Amino acid sequence: MKRLKVLALLIVFVVMGSIFSIQTNAKTSKVKDLPVQDLFTGFEGTTVIKNLKTDKVYIYNQNRSKERFTPESTFKVPNALIGLETKAVTDEYEVKRWDGIVREFDGWNTDHSLASAMRQSAIWFYQDMARDIGIEQMQLNLNKINYGNNNISGGIDTFWLNSSLKISALEQTGFIEKLVKENLSFKQQNMKTVKRIIINEEYDDYTIHGKTGTRLSDLELGWYVGYVETKKDTWVFATNINSSGSKAKEITLKCLMRLNIIKNHES
Repeated sequence: MKRLKVLALLIVFVVMGSIFSIQTNAKTSKVKDLPVQDLFTGFEGTTVIKNLKTDKVYIYNQNRSKERFTPESTFKVPNALIGLETKAVTDEYEVKRWDGIVREFDGWNTDHSLASAMRQSAIWFYQDMARDIGIEQMQLNLNKINYGNNNISGGIDTFWLNSSLKISALEQTGFIEKLVKENLSFKQQNMKTVKRIIINEEYDDYTIHGKTGTRLSDLELGWYVGYVETKKDTWVFATNINSSGSKAKEITLKCLMRLNIIKNHES
């Protein structure tokens, strides 16, 4: 009788192991290499593109996709979400007055709202908001998101700028996926607001939501993260490269075209 019980347990373990192996292999089989080496000629970088309906993932440079870098201005996306959640700003229209300090981009040297500062990537607005959020609330909410290494030790208004906070391209797509599905532990209205203010391009057949980021100290790190809504699917993406955010965006859009997710509306 004991032998039969032992045999039965062994059979269960074998079956469960087989099921786990099948599930693991199925997940692995959904990751495809993205053959876009020509788009990265002269650059080091990675692109991750995921279909949220099928879970199919396309990756160029899988090793780099797991490597963490500072998020630079792509952190404006979670920063905006935390700002709304903690009431550091009431909505996307609340205006902060420009402090009169002339900065390197003309678009920064004016009053801004949460939405306009996102469009212009006005760092001063989001630094000021981070100070209003404060270290305790910033850390608490960042931990809720589980954003990269969650490290804000570099200073409340600088930790995301070539400093302590780091995140990989794969982790960026994970965060964006949760934002798209509104699966984060934040108010639904706040998630909807953030998704709305990162709209980059709108066409009849698709809408692109995204945010660039550039390490301004040396222009040797650029990001473009976000998602595309088509009539059939939603795709999240993250690209980083040893160049500017504008270059990362250019490459991302070309990758999306190659996968026939979007069209070239400029031609």
